[in-house]
Amino acid sequence: MTTTYTISQLSEQFDLTSRTIRFYEDQGLLTPERAGTKRIYHDRDRVRLRLIMRAKRLGFSLSEIRETFGLYDSASGETGQMKFVLDVIAKRRAVLQQQQEDILHVLQDMQNVEQRILDKMQTLDSDENVAESVQS
Repeated sequence: MTTTYTISQLSEQFDLTSRTIRFYEDQGLLTPERAGTKRIYHDRDRVRLRLIMRAKRLGFSLSEIRETFGLYDSASGETGQMKFVLDVIAKRRAVLQQQQEDILHVLQDMQNVEQRILDKMQTLDSDENVAESVQS
């Protein structure tokens, strides 16, 4: 016996809106069964939804997720899918590493600017103190 889910159940389980799940369906990522206007989701849809959420956290685009699912369903099967995922991961890692390097540079620049401002403020305070003592 297969377990079925309503859109409300999946929305609650994955903390998503029904609109988001329908969007994934429109994008061809989920294929629920229809009973009139009611959508009936099966375990396969639930697993795919879990994979979609995981892939999005890793930075995959919806088109990359769709392609991954397509590879799984194609003749190249799991091997093709794994190669594709490894390629996407390598590209995403390179982007993240570049962003990390950029962030470190920006933080260093901010620290340098902050130090120059603090030094300038100290110089101004010293100049003001000297001016006050000369006036006294």
